[in-house]
Amino acid sequence: MTNSLQKRADILQDRFGLKTASCLSAGAADLPYDISERLRAARVQAVSKRKIAKMETSGSVVNAGSSAALTWGSDDGLSWWARIGSVVPLIALVVGLLAINSIQSDNRAQEVAEVDAALLTDELPPAAFADPGFVQFLKATR
Repeated sequence: MTNSLQKRADILQDRFGLKTASCLSAGAADLPYDISERLRAARVQAVSKRKIAKMETSGSVVNAGSSAALTWGSDDGLSWWARIGSVVPLIALVVGLLAINSIQSDNRAQEVAEVDAALLTDELPPAAFADPGFVQFLKATR
């Protein structure tokens, strides 16, 4: 998407330059020879400076865009190690989330097992098992 926006901006700049040049050329036919030669020399200078500035800009963009995460889809010579290095944090995150989920499931199962063991080992009247607040009582007495 950035390339298409850059190309579109370049095309618009070129169109503006061509329109401006055509307007200046239309009015230059009525000017004396010495003035038209100075204008021609100024145009050549401006065009040569524009090309140099454009090359410098594109060189600095290439040097600045060396991050593997920012240039994932481009083929600017990124090695497989750089691409793997940008995916490793995502894999570590997924493994961490799975480990947390497993640990929490084990903790819940252990709590239920403790309540069941307390129910089975205590000498309680049968009415205690039907009481809805019995689990909270067991948790509070630990």
